[in-house]
Amino acid sequence: MHNTQDIQQKLQHLELILRHELMLLIKDSLKATEVAHISMETPLGKVIDYLPQVKLINTDIFTKFMKLDAAYCQLELGLYGLCSDCEMDIEPPRLFADPTEQRCTGCEQKFRREHRHELRLNH
Repeated sequence: MHNTQDIQQKLQHLELILRHELMLLIKDSLKATEVAHISMETPLGKVIDYLPQVKLINTDIFTKFMKLDAAYCQLELGLYGLCSDCEMDIEPPRLFADPTEQRCTGCEQKFRREHRHELRLNH
């Protein structure tokens, strides 16, 4: 059983880090006359919707925000810590290392084998 409050705090801390990272990224990429249409207080869904508009859809930060959003949804539904593929428990060390982890080790390895060509193209 997972401690929902601890997980919520970990996810919120990660979200804060990602938002700071995003704000720096946007600040560095915007021209002096442009204004970012998001802030640290913008709801997570609107942040995710904004990323494609500023050409950040194929970036690591977009992936991290999507995983964060999925983890919040899983927590809300009582499904946090279950593999999105086999629905078995994700190993605690994996979740400790990355609280947004979506797959158990076995399914992650299978996913990487099946999608290695696609994964290579993204790097």
